[in-house]
Amino acid sequence: MRFDVVTLFPEIFSGYLDQGLLKKAIDRSLVNIQLHDLRAWSTDKHQKVDDRPFGGGPGMVLQVQPVIDCVEHVQKLEKTPSQVIMLTPQGKPLDQPLVEQLADQPRQILLCGRYEGFDQRVIDLLDPLEISIGDYILNGGEVAAMVVIDAVSRLVPGVVGSAESVEADSFTTGLLDGPQYTRPAEYRGWSVPETLMSGDHSAIAQWRRREALRRT
Repeated sequence: MRFDVVTLFPEIFSGYLDQGLLKKAIDRSLVNIQLHDLRAWSTDKHQKVDDRPFGGGPGMVLQVQPVIDCVEHVQKLEKTPSQVIMLTPQGKPLDQPLVEQLADQPRQILLCGRYEGFDQRVIDLLDPLEISIGDYILNGGEVAAMVVIDAVSRLVPGVVGSAESVEADSFTTGLLDGPQYTRPAEYRGWSVPETLMSGDHSAIAQWRRREALRRT
């Protein structure tokens, strides 16, 4: 699975990519993440990639030319065409079925917006899949891109050690996961449910199903 991230702030990703399961997946070449600084495609001597909106209004808008030139360059880096994803407030809500669809694609180009967003012609020309991670506003699309990468990469075979764990994740089955317990069996008067320590696998499965339904 390859992710190409187009961003004005590639340094934001440094800590995220150097930790946990994702770093292990990158080290094992299960996931490939490439960062592309949008400013590199600016034709302005100061590497400016935004300008005031026509018609007036607050804020700045990301210009069409740097974005299109960048995406066209990135598309040529691999023979397999990449799906273009734009992280936007008006996008399709990110849920587990959508994550599973994305995981079926070998490449994703993630466009991280800033300021007042992209010139509409970026959408008109690229026809990206617009995705939103929630009904709220972020300073930029970088955090949203990390969410997409995190959710999709979990479904790449070998990234998560236990395939059973992925299959049992919340939302994968349509239900939230039920309560989980580990040692000690008793803490400050709070005990682990006896069913979980009974060794009766059928009873445990029924208990977990019942609790998942209740929590959902």
